Amino acid sequence: MAGSVQAAPGFDLQPSSHQTPLASNYITDFNFLNQYLPDTYEKEFERYGNRTISSFIRMVGAEMPSNSDLIKWAEQGRLHTKYVDCGTVTVVDGGEAVFQINDTLNPAGSTVQPGSGATPQVAIRVGQTVVVVNNDGSGEFKAIVIAVDLTNSQVTLAFYDAAGYTGGTGVANADASIFIYGSEFRKGTNGMQGSLEADDFIFENSPIIIKDKYAVSGSDMAQIGWIEVATENGATGYLWYLKSEHETRLRYDDYLETAMIEAVPAEAGSGVLAQTTSDQVGNKGSEGVFYVVQNRGNVWSGGNPNALADFDAIISRLDKQGSIEENVIFLNRDFGFDIDDMLAAQNSYGAGGTSYGLFDNDQEMALNLGFTGFRRGYDFYKTDWKYLNDPTMRGGVDGTGSINGLLVPAGSTTVYDQILGKNAKRPFLHVRYRASETEDRRYKTWITGSAGGARTSDLDAMEVNFLSERAVCTLGANNFFIFQD
Repeated sequence: MAGSVQAAPGFDLQPSSHQTPLASNYITDFNFLNQYLPDTYEKEFERYGNRTISSFIRMVGAEMPSNSDLIKWAEQGRLHTKYVDCGTVTVVDGGEAVFQINDTLNPAGSTVQPGSGATPQVAIRVGQTVVVVNNDGSGEFKAIVIAVDLTNSQVTLAFYDAAGYTGGTGVANADASIFIYGSEFRKGTNGMQGSLEADDFIFENSPIIIKDKYAVSGSDMAQIGWIEVATENGATGYLWYLKSEHETRLRYDDYLETAMIEAVPAEAGSGVLAQTTSDQVGNKGSEGVFYVVQNRGNVWSGGNPNALADFDAIISRLDKQGSIEENVIFLNRDFGFDIDDMLAAQNSYGAGGTSYGLFDNDQEMALNLGFTGFRRGYDFYKTDWKYLNDPTMRGGVDGTGSINGLLVPAGSTTVYDQILGKNAKRPFLHVRYRASETEDRRYKTWITGSAGGARTSDLDAMEVNFLSERAVCTLGANNFFIFQD
């Protein structure tokens, strides 16, 4: 029986001595072994520009060491006391009246004397003179305190006006507000009975441990391939396999900031406290900037303030807080445009666009359609916050819960540091990281494995480890404003 030549494998391609396309030298599989190589760019194209979002805390705060698991500080309370939830128990011919003090401790610390539990704290003493204002706007009265019942949180007032007191009745009602303006005593009498302690608020926060890691196998390290990059930190040059390590570092740097902004404490009964699946992950949380301002600061909701009347309401609230002269609003793009439009509308030609921006534009110059700040009672400066614009972070959050801006007071404040045991000057916003003489956990990085110079284990790879332990301290949160939907 005669044999035959198998069709495969076929004959080799025969190169031609001339550049002539023939059936014998036509190659259909295009690869990098060909004579005709593709034009390649060795430089990486930055299609998203600068991709990092960290810079906020570096701009407005500072970093300082701490050697404890707990950071505590004290902030001053109000110097004067005002009660806004007072009900009338009895009224005797209008000349005398007994008031029930229903105010309890306010965590924001703005209107009442602080204390513990649900019992109202009465800081009014016999002989002091007070102003009583009906909360429905029906009258204002001046009186002197003639008796104080601390057990029942009641005060008895005698009124200076012959007509006496006229107002609502009801122990549990919020009929009136009462504040102290002085005192009056007869000749030859004893001094003021009782004294008041300083009104301080004690706050605390605990650091969290933040980690990341990059790994590359020893085999990949032996396959050299270079690429030219322009990095987000301003450096340019060629990177080999460590390009991914470089991006891991940039990503980790961002997380160091966003963790301080977004962190929340684990509440009692939460899944974080109850979880038993992993003994590696954290179980306590921390108080980030947003959490603190939402709970102890000022909140604007329901759309961006885009009229002077809106900012007048914000200014009115700031007047009742620390009255910080200069403030910076870190905001997203839409909020920035709303402020630009509001300020432009103050110019009579703003609607026509002829004198928008600097108010002295002409046909030979580029039209400036933006503002960097304004003054109305206080100085307000605005700056775009990339974190709120980045679609992979807060910029991709719309609707309920979206955050459009954060007003941060400029400068620093003096607080009593419970750990240091003395007064210390601190920026309103700053980061405390764990450190001692032998261990600095501000920004730790180390290499493990058996490749890339490491000799720590039998793992055929190089692992670059990152670790930091830190917490953010938001001092005077009552001076901050968060703008959210």
